[in-house]
Amino acid sequence: MATKETRAHGNTPAKDTPAKPAAADGPDLPGLEPGELKELLRLMILARRFEEKAAESYQLGKIGGFLHLYIGQEAVAAGAITALREDDYVISAYRDHAQALIRGIPARAVMAELYGRADGCSKGMGGSMHLFDRSVNFLGGHAIVGSHLPIAAGVGYAIRYRGGDQVCLCFFGDAAVNIGAFHEALNMAAKWELPVIWIIENNAYGMGTDIRRSAAISELVDRACAYEGTASTQVDGMDVQKVRAAVDEAVRIAREEKRPSLIEAITYRFMGHSMADPSHGTYRAREEVEGWREDDPILSLSDQLIAADVITAEEYEEMDRAVIEEVEGSAEFADASPLPDESHIYDLVYSDEYPHGLDRRDSWR
Repeated sequence: MATKETRAHGNTPAKDTPAKPAAADGPDLPGLEPGELKELLRLMILARRFEEKAAESYQLGKIGGFLHLYIGQEAVAAGAITALREDDYVISAYRDHAQALIRGIPARAVMAELYGRADGCSKGMGGSMHLFDRSVNFLGGHAIVGSHLPIAAGVGYAIRYRGGDQVCLCFFGDAAVNIGAFHEALNMAAKWELPVIWIIENNAYGMGTDIRRSAAISELVDRACAYEGTASTQVDGMDVQKVRAAVDEAVRIAREEKRPSLIEAITYRFMGHSMADPSHGTYRAREEVEGWREDDPILSLSDQLIAADVITAEEYEEMDRAVIEEVEGSAEFADASPLPDESHIYDLVYSDEYPHGLDRRDSWR
């Protein structure tokens, strides 16, 4: 039977049911204050409750298109993004709700965007996969697999060109390591010594395909060996403290040594790839999913904090209630927000005013 420790050192999660690790004596990450640990917990709860509400709204028909939930992977986003400064940059793929929330986009603006409403962070024109907010340096959700990796390299180049010491944190899934844009971006970042932190969220599946069927390498983190100067590490992505420690070090390397890093976070999504596929019964066994649920990152951290007297069980419940209230409020806000006015349909398509107005469509239509 696989344990949490053995899963953290393999390319993909074990197929058998993992044993829940013994309870820790308490938080073991030096340097984090009790308030910071509480905030890590709150952010993970916010991400979880938001996704649960988004799933409910999707089933009610209030959210259209695809919806990719982050449930189970909260420790990766929370541990990574909280290591950044306000002037650093974050860019992600299409499973982007949690990253957006943790980076500081209000839940109301994210939910309104999922609803396709004018008060959304992308003014209702992006939807679930295209969250964006320049005010917090959140540069998107990107729907095309791996398309944002060259953009992250470009952000890193801009930082170096301007003489800054910011970093760019780039999230992507395990399947993206097999495409050309991944290699091009990592090669450029290494060659030009760009301050980019690449984070592989290895949840074992590219949609419904086991990564072991598509990657000709046993440890995805070893891809970094091809790009001289790129620091690399593999981390237990179900442990928010370990993720935070790994990203803290990658940030130091980027700022002080001017080198990129590749981090492989071994994690797991408890839901399907999107709302279009079930959590188990097709390409994953029920036992596999339930086994990983025993290693829930939120419950693991809350148990540690309660055991260490950082919070009480009552405080945890109150934190959860407050988050639920915030998320419910975001859905009410999204419901009340107007739809985008059709007069703005070309605003972000053409650099100038659309030359023929809305009365003229393309001739081939």
